[in-house]
Amino acid sequence: MTLQQLADKSGISASMLSLAERGLASPSIGSLIVVSEALGTSMSKLLETSDHTDDLVVRASDVQVVVTPHNVVRRVLKEDRKTGVSIALNEYAPNTASNETPLSHEGFEYGLVLEGSIEVVVDGVSHLLSEGDLISYASQRPHRIRNIGAGVARTVWFNTARP
Repeated sequence: MTLQQLADKSGISASMLSLAERGLASPSIGSLIVVSEALGTSMSKLLETSDHTDDLVVRASDVQVVVTPHNVVRRVLKEDRKTGVSIALNEYAPNTASNETPLSHEGFEYGLVLEGSIEVVVDGVSHLLSEGDLISYASQRPHRIRNIGAGVARTVWFNTARP
């Protein structure tokens, strides 16, 4: 289920769901109930704190796949709430971007291009990256990621905690 599909089914905006998913907003109990019903689960399951921090191996079959409102396919490889580390594999189809306008939040980001070409705009400055290139920046700096190539761009993102 995409974030937009969940928004449509629950009546909660995709932007609010995205903020809650990233820990940047705290949804109300009512919102949690509506979302859990839309997902076909219970609120207690939704709030389950077991994030498998102690798991040494993350199996491909256990990876959570999310399609963002801007059609970026995000595979959350590890979301470790204890250490504040998030690792994701993002796939950007041609002409897709992380968001329409630059955003900022708490934390620090490292992005490695595995395939294709992307443009990362940080503080209004464009950085063109190709396969093997790495970028890092404080997440508080306004940033936006966009596929500038003709094919799919695949990247790995390592993000630190958002206090």
